[in-house]
Amino acid sequence: MGCAPSIHVSQSGVIYCRDSDESNSPRQTTGVSQGLAAPLHGLFVQTDAADAIPPSRASRPRGATRVRRARAELGSGSSAGSAALAATTCRGRRRHCCSSAEAETQTSYTSVKVSSAEVRIGPMRLTQDPIQVLLIFAKEDSQSDGFWWACDRAGYRCNIARTPESALECFLDKHHEIIVIDHRQTQNFDAEAVCRSIRATNPSEHTVILAVVSQASGDCEEASVLPLLHEGFNRRFMENNSIIACYNELIQIEHGEVRSQFKLRACNSVFTALDHCHEAIEITSDDHVIQYVNPALERMMGYPKGELLGKELAELPKSDKNRADLLDTINTCIKKGKEWQGVYYARRKSGDSIQQHVKITPVIGQGGKIRHFVSLKKLCCTTDSNKQIHKIHRDSGDNSQTESLSFRYKNRRKESIDVKSISSRGSDAPSLQNRRYPSMARIHSMTIEAPITKVINIINAAQENSPVTVAEALDRVLEILRTTELYSPQLGTKDEDPHTSDLVGGLMTDGLRRLSGNEYVFTKNVHQSHSHLAMPITINDVPPSIAQLLDNEESWEFNIFELEAVTHKRPLVYLGLKIFSRFGVCEFLHCSETTLRAWLQVIEANYHSSNAYHNSTHAADVLHATAFFLGKERVKGSLDQLDEVAALIAATVHDVDHPGRTNSFLCNAGSELAVLYNDTAVLESHHTALAFQLTVKDSKCNIFKNIDRNHYRTLRQAIIDMVLATEMTKHFEHVNKFVNSINKPMGAEIEGSDCECNPIGKNFPENQILIKRMMIKCADVANPCRPLDLCIEWAGRISEEYFAQTDEEKRQGLPVVMPVFDRNTCSIPKSQISFIDYFITDMFDAWDAFAHLPALMQHLADNYKHWKTLDDLKCKSLRLPTDS
Repeated sequence: MGCAPSIHVSQSGVIYCRDSDESNSPRQTTGVSQGLAAPLHGLFVQTDAADAIPPSRASRPRGATRVRRARAELGSGSSAGSAALAATTCRGRRRHCCSSAEAETQTSYTSVKVSSAEVRIGPMRLTQDPIQVLLIFAKEDSQSDGFWWACDRAGYRCNIARTPESALECFLDKHHEIIVIDHRQTQNFDAEAVCRSIRATNPSEHTVILAVVSQASGDCEEASVLPLLHEGFNRRFMENNSIIACYNELIQIEHGEVRSQFKLRACNSVFTALDHCHEAIEITSDDHVIQYVNPALERMMGYPKGELLGKELAELPKSDKNRADLLDTINTCIKKGKEWQGVYYARRKSGDSIQQHVKITPVIGQGGKIRHFVSLKKLCCTTDSNKQIHKIHRDSGDNSQTESLSFRYKNRRKESIDVKSISSRGSDAPSLQNRRYPSMARIHSMTIEAPITKVINIINAAQENSPVTVAEALDRVLEILRTTELYSPQLGTKDEDPHTSDLVGGLMTDGLRRLSGNEYVFTKNVHQSHSHLAMPITINDVPPSIAQLLDNEESWEFNIFELEAVTHKRPLVYLGLKIFSRFGVCEFLHCSETTLRAWLQVIEANYHSSNAYHNSTHAADVLHATAFFLGKERVKGSLDQLDEVAALIAATVHDVDHPGRTNSFLCNAGSELAVLYNDTAVLESHHTALAFQLTVKDSKCNIFKNIDRNHYRTLRQAIIDMVLATEMTKHFEHVNKFVNSINKPMGAEIEGSDCECNPIGKNFPENQILIKRMMIKCADVANPCRPLDLCIEWAGRISEEYFAQTDEEKRQGLPVVMPVFDRNTCSIPKSQISFIDYFITDMFDAWDAFAHLPALMQHLADNYKHWKTLDDLKCKSLRLPTDS
């Protein structure tokens, strides 16, 4: 606290103060008594010495008058009075330049200790910080002094601005609750123009602006306040430099307009909650004019907000599924101030009728009258229980409304055996006591049941009246259903097919066979600089040799290895530019082609070119297959553009920074990533996380920087979900879900219809997710469905990568995940046959049934025949001897 202000007296007798650390400033003083210095210390909170400069005036003609008025109004003789007296003329103000040399803003920090005030608005408890006041006076006079010291007395934080520019800058910085503008002398600045400029800013919505006007002469009629109100002022203050008059005015404003505006600002949080609420909410006036709808109701009804606000409910189309007297029943109930709850059919903008569970609550306002109605709406299905609810509301009068609701909720408890709930039901307790179930039966009778639990309950019920042989068979079914790996196949013994067992086991396990003390951390390629990369070229400036190859990129026979060679192992940038342009990705993301090129460069730079298989060529191949699938009619009709963009991005990044080793290897080695991701989907989690890190860390390559937050969140979630779907431990789960949710319902609809339409069926968003997962999974392992030359090349590359992993596992002393992939003994044809049998055939059969891919299925059959021929010849090479 070594910065106490020094007190000085000018030759004219006016007292002023400055910080003690301003040692280089001229001392225009002869001294001051100790009695004044002590109480003045701490009157204003000190700021940094660099912000403080000496007052511009050492003496003022009105100094004696201010001293006398301060003594009269604040009290004299006491230490507090002395402090106020000294402060009246010392001007302990902080000054700093705002917009120009002559435009200064002075800031005070009150000596009055004021705690934050607590304000209530309904059930909300708010804390209001000390009020901030901005005084806009071109020149310092007794009126500005009056407001200054009134602020100090009230405990407000005060700023003084001398010019319109500095006033606006100060307001935008601090957002004052009260602004006082000098409206007396128009030659200094236009007070109304200053008010308009402040009102044009967003923070001014909750600010009270006070105009200080000159006293009207005795023979003139008092002017109307309307012109000031039209310019944006809230109040008018007749010139009066009494501190008490200024103080009373400010206090009245605080307890009136300021506190009301503070409560209104708090309402923004309530509206934010309503906007993000998943339940549809509608607020109407007492005469049923719509005043507010949240986004959930817009989505539910299909109307944009602009078409609903200001309309009467009677103007909206009605569903003919409601009974004739339902609206009269609802109105009779709510007009009495009672809450109504029940089932109601509403008509969406598309004309469809939807069933809603509606809760309408009257809101009592001024005078004890109903001022608003709040409606909360949820979608519900037509079930017997809903019909019962509807019947309860139809038959019940006003007096039985509450009883019917409690009856419904009581019966939803499914006779819970919780002791407290039993004892709370009074006469129901004895009957409930007799219905106590064993623990397992209680679990199966939960209100919210998982689908597998429902299936088990149905089988349990069927066993009771079944013959012994059927009951025993059902026991076996239950034993299978109670396991966790419902979608994973049970492999035979290693003696039956060691290639298949090793291959499937290596890809389907998460590698928990770990040796203690062994750690493996691969070198990550995260921190590559971009300076060593060549400047990306535009899609219109692609070299002719590359452009000629890219002309064929829409064909399934497109040769990715030729593109790899001609681009010097940089096929992803070139192919990505072509495919992303074809699908309008830049237009959707509102990003430039330059940003897209930079992003593709960064992503490709973080693929390991040293990997035999998992490199940027593989990423480009998966991107090509994804784009090919997106061109199919049924796929195109099932997905929107956001899904397409997400799929293309996911394909591009799905293996970024892949180390050329499997998840099992990383887990067994105790790698850094395996520890980070808890041995679960290690690589897939890393690919997605790193892709977003690389994208957002540099604005030059951030393709997401121009889309709004909601679109970004949706797009990000879709990309993550698709990349995680490429993890093989859930392969059979994804395929079976696709077959059961897409193929089977689609087949049933096609059999019952003559048209080749898009039979997605119900749960459209959920089915879109399944389609996108299946699409990227098929694109990721489409090698066996490529033309034979490409298929053979990919088989050699993946085998070499597995050979390298086995070699390293032996060197490190780690468990060998896939022993058959020993470069000295492995039969590549046999491994390809096993991979096709267990992973490819069923998946592509299901995908072909949906997307119709006859060319791919023909390639798959031909390639399988090729591998079988090699296997029959006991050949370990990739081609027949005659082919070489």
